[in-house]
Amino acid sequence: MATLLYRIGRGAFRHRRAVLAAWLLALTAVVTCVITFGGTTNDEFTVPGSPAQTAMDTLKTELPSAAGTSAQIVFVAPKGHKITEPQYARAVSATMADADRAPQVVGVTDPVQSKVISPDRTAALGQVRYQVSRADLHDDSLSSLEKTTRPAKDAGLTVEVGGSAYGSSKSTGHTKELMSLAVALVVLTITFGSLFAAGMPLLTAITSVGITLLGLSALTGVLTISSTAPSLASMLGLAVGIDYALFILSRHRSQLATGMDTEESAARATATAGSAVVFAGLTVIIALCGLAVVRIPFLTVMGVAGAAAVLIAVGVSTTLLPALMGFAGERLRPKPGSRTARREQAAQGEGHSRRRPMGERWGRIAIRRPLLTLLAVLLGLLAVAVPARDLQLALPDNGSAPMGSSQRQAYDTVAEKFGPGFNGPLLVLADTSHTGSPQQATATLVKDLKADDGVAAVGKPQVIEHGDAAVIQVVPKTGPSDQKTKDLVEHIRNEAGDWHRQTGAEVSVTGTTAVNIDVSDRLASSLVPFALVVVGLSLLLLLLVFRSVIVPVKASLGFLLSVAATFGAVVAVFQWGWLSGPLGIAETGPIVSILPILVMAVLFGLAMDYEVFMVSRMREAYVHGARPRDAVLAGSRHASRVVTAAALIMFAVFASFIPGGSSMLKPIALALAVGVFIDAFLVRMTLVPAVLALVGRSAWWLPKWLERLLPQVDIEGERLGGDHGTEADAPGHGEPVTAGRSVDGGTL
Repeated sequence: MATLLYRIGRGAFRHRRAVLAAWLLALTAVVTCVITFGGTTNDEFTVPGSPAQTAMDTLKTELPSAAGTSAQIVFVAPKGHKITEPQYARAVSATMADADRAPQVVGVTDPVQSKVISPDRTAALGQVRYQVSRADLHDDSLSSLEKTTRPAKDAGLTVEVGGSAYGSSKSTGHTKELMSLAVALVVLTITFGSLFAAGMPLLTAITSVGITLLGLSALTGVLTISSTAPSLASMLGLAVGIDYALFILSRHRSQLATGMDTEESAARATATAGSAVVFAGLTVIIALCGLAVVRIPFLTVMGVAGAAAVLIAVGVSTTLLPALMGFAGERLRPKPGSRTARREQAAQGEGHSRRRPMGERWGRIAIRRPLLTLLAVLLGLLAVAVPARDLQLALPDNGSAPMGSSQRQAYDTVAEKFGPGFNGPLLVLADTSHTGSPQQATATLVKDLKADDGVAAVGKPQVIEHGDAAVIQVVPKTGPSDQKTKDLVEHIRNEAGDWHRQTGAEVSVTGTTAVNIDVSDRLASSLVPFALVVVGLSLLLLLLVFRSVIVPVKASLGFLLSVAATFGAVVAVFQWGWLSGPLGIAETGPIVSILPILVMAVLFGLAMDYEVFMVSRMREAYVHGARPRDAVLAGSRHASRVVTAAALIMFAVFASFIPGGSSMLKPIALALAVGVFIDAFLVRMTLVPAVLALVGRSAWWLPKWLERLLPQVDIEGERLGGDHGTEADAPGHGEPVTAGRSVDGGTL
């Protein structure tokens, strides 16, 4: 791998104008595709093959008006008055009549005629039905519906419009993402000691994100892409794009500080640091693409979109960045005597500076008493992980919409005046084609549903045209994301067999709430198998790279610790309400269902990223003769500064999506920000050195039979040879070894 990337880096450096032109051509191509094929995003959740989705598909054929989305109009009388007073009742009916003529509306339910009045008679709840799904609503359909409330408002009523047609809140804009770029620029400037050098990772990252987002926008015309997919791709693309360029450019400047030729340095940086970038990028890509095994379309699209962002970031970092190095030339070389040059010389063990780099000092603290360090970090992370035991999963609803929004006001008013279940009614589909008396079978079903303890109300059955099926609206006593609502759905499904034996009717439960419950159930059931796949993959990949048994096991256990602590932090904020105010969390409750599996996929790649950059430098020193503890310190000396900068940048990028993010994106962004911080600083930079120092030479042990079976993977450029081959980092251990051979004769 290193040899191939060496050639790519040298070629990009030499033919920099052609490489730049190629990327500009790619950018032009995706812009053209957006103009030609671009469409809109689709936030509809589906889970093919689930009971609720199967019933929903039947409804779309048999009774489209029941299968489409719906809106709610809630009317509240002035204080001291009743909604049933004649002037208010007339205003409500007039509004519902106007709503019936709004675009795409196929029917309304007038609460005055249907008696959908709150127990205290101060509020009325009207329903507006659409024949299309939420994703197929025109941009002006809901705004036109809101305009029909004018008669009721003129009469003095308080009117709010909400319902499933609005869905959960979308991102309110990402102006604060610019703050993350500003933070990244500051961190990069401090890291490189040069504003010019700091701008290059930002330029390459913005290029890769731009191409990714434009490509996704072009695909919205032919594929179903949720609005969260581009946000996730942007978040990942910025984070890894900056970090990958940082790794390669940092290696380039370190080599330039030792006097290496610019072209040779660019090629070698691409070969060595670039190999680790490719490896780390592939782990993220494989993990994200692995989300397809869950068989939920919107999650598959999110995974593929994120994987595309990472793939493009890897491509830009290993081709466009070396080309930019060619354009920059000697301007990237640290000036002799500058702070950056002295720091690089100190990291290489050269010069007269006795001040050790911060990374080495932190490494010395970690390995001074490795067992104590190990226990302290382990107990700390387990303590943070404790709240994860209360993890509850659900998909977001209007209860998590911004406080001032119409749908949130409607949601809260409906819950207060009518009960939380009215915000998430269920649809029970009864196939009565094989019954002796369809009417009797439906009546029996309605009677039994009304008698259920978890049911607040049962609507009048809506008989399908051919008369062999009916749709019954069932209102739970609890909200859409409440566990008792899920229990009610399971109870109805369990009773379906008894109803079939008693009446001959085939009963199924569907509706937005039931579909969301099925999505959450499938995600929860897929979590453990996916975790096993991710951990197994990490074991295999690290075994190939480091040719060690201890390193992969330690890395995988560290990853699981990071994930557990991350889930604990998310539960503490989004379920327990800690720091919810400062973070702008509208309402506490269950965690968005896709978070655990998506965060595991992303954090896995990032954890392996840091693992490779820390441990590869340690291994590099060890195979060139350094003692185990010296090798650990050498890795900390060389890699900690870059890993610290990378983690801070990723933290800033992910955290910037919390304030303006949608109800679905907020917890994901928080989880990734916390996960990166924990994994980089506590696990990779503290726990890893302590464990490797504790086990000594055993860390690099591999059974001979396994060594013969594993293919050779060179990520540190050991086979490049030449005058600029890497030398040992520890004093007294600088003699180069034969490429591909360890100091004890074992094959690397």
